[in-house]
This record gives sequence, structure tokens and C-alpha cells, in this order.
Amino acid sequence: MPVTPENAAWFAETCGKLTDNVGEALLGKAPVIRLALTTMLAEGHLLLEDAPGTGKTALARALAATVQGSHSRIQFTPDLLPTDITGVTMYDQAKAVWEFHKGPIFASVVLADEINRASPKTQSALLEVMEESQVTVDGIRYPTDRPFMVIATQNPIEQAGTYRLPEAQLDRFLMKTSVGYPDRDAAVQILAGSSRPDRTKELRPIISSKAIGEMIDMVRDNHVDTGVLDYVQRLAEATRDDSDTTLGVSTRGAIAMVRAARVWAAMHGRNYVLPDDVKELAGPVWTHRIIMSPDAEFGGSSGTRVLSRVLDVVESPLARA
Repeated sequence: MPVTPENAAWFAETCGKLTDNVGEALLGKAPVIRLALTTMLAEGHLLLEDAPGTGKTALARALAATVQGSHSRIQFTPDLLPTDITGVTMYDQAKAVWEFHKGPIFASVVLADEINRASPKTQSALLEVMEESQVTVDGIRYPTDRPFMVIATQNPIEQAGTYRLPEAQLDRFLMKTSVGYPDRDAAVQILAGSSRPDRTKELRPIISSKAIGEMIDMVRDNHVDTGVLDYVQRLAEATRDDSDTTLGVSTRGAIAMVRAARVWAAMHGRNYVLPDDVKELAGPVWTHRIIMSPDAEFGGSSGTRVLSRVLDVVESPLARA
């Protein structure tokens, strides 16, 4: 069912309230909060690459509290096993039955802290649940709740003893961004409230988890013109053809852009997607999907530079018209 202007206006107003509520716990970070909400409402997952102590855990807790959902935190370590994430089937002698004990992945918002410290085998335990919102154990499928969102973190400072995320797993994150340090005014407010460092405990739900599911269904059919779809595809192809890249944006990455743009447009009160929505989201949605060639990386080039060059070269539908 197409999104009406009235629905888009309500969607934007609700997202504003959600952003403000999360912002009570994460001061001065409205742009990051909007990206996180967009990821949730597009049924995607978020990768945060940031230094310790910047508020990554607070973001996850505040999101869960705002949408009346559950929250779990998994500290990834080299000895973590896949069953520590998904859960395990155990035999109950008293009942004489096998019972599945759910792991921490069964939560509305799952914080996978320092995901690159776990072994590739353990990291792969997230592939199915991130793609299909279900876990298969002993041949039985267990669906996750809705909404379901993984917020994974990486520490860019300490790389010793870490395992680089494979491209297949990076491609399953809808967005990659960083929280960053607060500006001076926000930092002063944080210091003034240092007697109650965990502000997430004081947050009240703004909306129910069921209503979030309805918002997800509502915005799924937000209008995207054929010209905008063609623009997304031409941008994706340009990243693949760029001389500095070994691997450009995949088809999954192009689909991720359309999903995110639909939510982003509705978040701004529109029932249609503009080329500017694609441009604004290109960085967080596509940068982590671009694999640079060794020579280009050694020369100082990056995915950000490739995207900047591609956005300058590829004409938008309005410019072509």
C-alpha cells in the first residue's frame, strides 16, 4: 500500500519524538541517532567503528528502551562459541524432553561489542540471523522478535588479536558509522550529570514494539521513481568500474540503499524518494562495502574518496533532465 502524505507526516513526527527521546541519553548525537533509527526501520543492522567510551552501549540501550524492546550485550572474545550467541538445545531429565535455551541474540537490540575479536567461526553464527531474522539449531528454526537489530562495534585503535570481518559479513550491515566524541557544550552537560552516568535507565518508551513493526510495514512501499532506481544502479556500477577498487557495491548494497532511502524520505515527511536522499546516505550505506585495491590503499585512497568521485561524475536524474 503506497504511503500517503498524511502517513509520511505522521512518520516524520514520530521519528522526531524517537530521536529526541534517545537523545536524552546520547547528548548531541542527533545525526547518529537518525541513522540508527533508519537502520532499525529498514530492518537492517548497524556497524559502529569507534574508540571506547563514546556511547555505543548507551545508543543500543536507549534505542531498546525507546521502542519498548529488549536489549542484550555480547562481549566478543577469542574463546566465544557460536552457541554462546544463538543458544543451545539441552536435555531436561525431569521432563524427558529436549529444550532449546535461547541465547542473547534473541533480543530487540543486540550489542555485539568488539565483534572482530571473535573467531571467524563465531562471527559466522551471525550471518543467518542478520539476513533472515531467524536461528537454525538442530534443524529447527527459531524466529527473532520484531524489531530485531544488531549493533556491532569495532575498536579502530587496538588491532592486535582481532579477526577482520569478511566481506560477506560486512555486506550484511545496512550502515556503518561512528558515534564520535561529543561537542564541548554536550560534553559539559555530560560532566554536569556525571552523578548519574547511565541516563538510559531514566528513559520511558515512546512507542511499542508492535507499533514499530507497523511503521516498518508502512514505509516499505514508499515511492521510488524509476529514475532514482536507475541512479542508484549507475552509482553502484561506477564504484565497481573505478580504477581504485577491487570490489564495488554489490546488488545487495544497491537494495540496501533503496530500503534505507525509503525510510529516510519518510523520516523527512515525504512519501517519495529524492536523489538527494541517496547522496546523503551514500557514505554510511556504501563506504564499508567498497574494497580498495592494494596499490590504491597504499597510495592513500579510500572508499570515501571513491564515493565522492562517483557522486561527482554520475549525473542525478534531475541533472540529466
